[in-house]
Amino acid sequence: MAPEPYNISIPQEKIDKLKTKLSLAEFPDELEASEWDLGVPLADMQRLTKAWEQWDWRQAEERLNKVPQYHTGIKVDGFEELDIHFIWQKSPVKNAIPLLFVHGCKSPPHPPPPRRPLRPSIPHRRPSLPNYGFSSSVKTRGFAAKQYAETCHKLMLSLGYNEYVTQGGDWGFFITRTIGHLYPTSCKASHINLVVASAPSFTANPLLALQHSLTPYTAQEKAGFARTAWFGAEGRGYFVEQSTKPQTLAYALNDSPVALLAWVYEKLHDWTDGYKWSEEELFTWVSVYAYSRGGPGAAHRIYYEMAHPREGAVGRDVVSKYIPHVKLGLAYNPKEIAVLPKSWCRTMGPVVYEAENDSGGHFYATEKPEYLARDLKTMFGKDGGAYGVVEGKSGYD
Repeated sequence: MAPEPYNISIPQEKIDKLKTKLSLAEFPDELEASEWDLGVPLADMQRLTKAWEQWDWRQAEERLNKVPQYHTGIKVDGFEELDIHFIWQKSPVKNAIPLLFVHGCKSPPHPPPPRRPLRPSIPHRRPSLPNYGFSSSVKTRGFAAKQYAETCHKLMLSLGYNEYVTQGGDWGFFITRTIGHLYPTSCKASHINLVVASAPSFTANPLLALQHSLTPYTAQEKAGFARTAWFGAEGRGYFVEQSTKPQTLAYALNDSPVALLAWVYEKLHDWTDGYKWSEEELFTWVSVYAYSRGGPGAAHRIYYEMAHPREGAVGRDVVSKYIPHVKLGLAYNPKEIAVLPKSWCRTMGPVVYEAENDSGGHFYATEKPEYLARDLKTMFGKDGGAYGVVEGKSGYD
């Protein structure tokens, strides 16, 4: 079907039920001197639960509906037709490059009201991925990176963009990399802010491998390894559960808004660089999950599917290796969940832009929208390494 305007309108009964559940919340005790290493502190959860109960979703809904958004049907091979919700921010600049934003799991399918938003002159399309936000959920098993990539690619084609560029982090990294792997004639360049790569080898990357063997790691790179090791040792509990038993977790997240709040808020705290979340941002973010069409538990099915690949699936072994023909921009943030040396990350493709930031974490577009806007304008601007990658498009204004 042709794209149609979309207006968020959550039934009042769902809002009332969520508030009732919040009002009836019962909390566990905690150990003396408990801090964030054990999870969200009790005092924070008690305060936020009460504040969320009193918070007005309708004013957030009104603000979100000011963003131009649409929905359309997308048929993915082997699956039912999906109703895909997406933001479509058009540019007043003639021949601006079509940019596809792909969100991640703990990133909001629909962006919260940011304090420092991306400039509206940067045109973009941001779909709510299947199983997220206001897009429909998938009822058939096997929907993994390949299918998410197909959804996004077909959405861009349906909007008339045969060539485009992408931006992504978290699962957006895997999906945009899969798009570049599967559709290199359409996806001309990608900017990513989570970089998952391996050390260069002499067989696949001889020049990088030589550089890597001769050049000692910098203090910044050593700090990146420490951050990556911390995540592997202390931050992956959610990943194991979501990758193995997502349905069991879904019961808690669907039934208890307190469980959902704690599950998401922990990551908003641990994966950022000291970012001070406002209640408006936090409650908008979590409410989008609470009111999503498939329920908040559906968002974690991608973890299981990626951990249990079926025949023909596109996995990490593909997306973390060299993908030719798709120019690549990389953002390095010190509080990302994986912070790897440049010599590793340059093994992924023809890198034309890099930004080594002095601050920032996993939620780049929310924490550092001015940095992301700078990256895109520089990478695709007149003097940038990806200038003119889309035929007939001259870059950003």
